[in-house]
Amino acid sequence: MAPASRAPIALTIGEPAGIGPEIAVAAWQRLGARRPFFVLGDPGHLRGLGAPIRTISAPSEAAHASLSGLPVLVHEFPAPAVPGRPDPRNAEAVIATIAHGVDLVMRGQAGALTTGPIHKKALIDGAGFAYPGHTEYLAHLAGVDRVAMMLAGPDLRVVPVTIHIPLKEVPGALDARLLSDTIRLTDAALRRDFGVEHPRIAVAGLNPHAGEGGVMGREEIEIIAPVIEALRAEGLGVTGPHSADTMFHAAARATYDAAVAMYHDQALIPIKTLAFDEGVNVTLGLPFVRTSPDHGTAFDIAGKGRANPASLIAALDMAAGMAAARAARP
Repeated sequence: MAPASRAPIALTIGEPAGIGPEIAVAAWQRLGARRPFFVLGDPGHLRGLGAPIRTISAPSEAAHASLSGLPVLVHEFPAPAVPGRPDPRNAEAVIATIAHGVDLVMRGQAGALTTGPIHKKALIDGAGFAYPGHTEYLAHLAGVDRVAMMLAGPDLRVVPVTIHIPLKEVPGALDARLLSDTIRLTDAALRRDFGVEHPRIAVAGLNPHAGEGGVMGREEIEIIAPVIEALRAEGLGVTGPHSADTMFHAAARATYDAAVAMYHDQALIPIKTLAFDEGVNVTLGLPFVRTSPDHGTAFDIAGKGRANPASLIAALDMAAGMAAARAARP
């Protein structure tokens, strides 16, 4: 079995009616043998997209196969892939590829897992998918209680404390344990996966101007500041709560290695503004490396030859770098 840092990356195809198949082919065309990876999916969904397809029977064959075509570890899907038109009949196969990818990386046959974008409604309609998204399903498969979502680009890493919930529910969901766990996961990931020896983490406030001393809200006083003080007492390099509207300009970004935000859009708006085509979704807290392109299925452009593979390429490169960083740690 190859060490995790050298084993090929497993790429799940995601929703085949989206841009997943075409960006997988484009990523292989640009990366060549420099970044060996294989696709978990139906070869029929990948043929005709401008690259030869090489079916493999085991991940260990991927590096050799990638010299002459895109390696595919076959998962047959019951329905064809019609661009822009997700078919619920494929839902169980989409889910099965994710579970298979997790199994391979947990057993060391794949060095990391990169996941193509899924369409949650199709999974719910076709298979009763019971999870808000990839992140929560991966946590279930890995058997871990707490994970966090990092969005990473060339100039910014952000981690939202609350993720896929309505904005009106954020204040009630925010508590000291969740915030503390998220900051700890961020600190651990920066050390283990990104080679940051002394992480600097900036924590945003929830309210405008970080509450302005309680005038605009008390979450900063009652929850956020006490957590920061407790973690600083343990030696973590945490600052805040900062006003979110002044955290993301260039000079501010130079003062930290990652920002922890209180809710989804507070984190994702700056990263998607700065690195829309290069952002990578990373799941923190898993016993393996998982990355994903920071975009969805893009049904509106699927099959039109307009999909940009840059985020997937960045996700594959980041997955390889993280796996190497983990393998290098004692």
